[in-house]
Amino acid sequence: MMEKDHFSQWMGVKILEIGIGHCILRATVEEKMLNGHHVLHGGITYSLSDSALAFASNSRGNKCVSIETSISHIRKCNPGDTLTFIAKEIHRGRTIGIYEIEGVNHENKKVSHFKGTVHVSPEIW
Repeated sequence: MMEKDHFSQWMGVKILEIGIGHCILRATVEEKMLNGHHVLHGGITYSLSDSALAFASNSRGNKCVSIETSISHIRKCNPGDTLTFIAKEIHRGRTIGIYEIEGVNHENKKVSHFKGTVHVSPEIW
C-alpha cells in the first residue's frame, strides 16, 4: 500500500511496525510542513494520523476507506521534531472498523489524539 501512497511518501513517512489492526509510523517535521506561525500545520498532523489509520485498517487485506474522523491537537510541533503515530484497532466488524491513533513527539509527549471509523469492503486488495 505504501508503494502507491505518494502523499505519505511526500510527508516522509517511515513505517516502523505493521500488523493485524495496528501500525506505528514516524515522520520528521520539515520546513515545507509549517504554517504561518512556524509550527507544524494541523493538516499534516491530521494526514499522518490518517495514514496510520489507512495502514492499520487495511492490514487484514480488505479494502477500507474512512467514513468519519476527528482529531484533537494537544501540543505544537516544531521543525525537526520526530513524530510517532500509533494506530490501534478498537473494533472490527464485518463492515465497520474503529481505530484510535495517538501522536507523540521525540520526548514521548502526546501531540494529538485521532479517532477514525472506516468502512470495511468485502473487496480484497
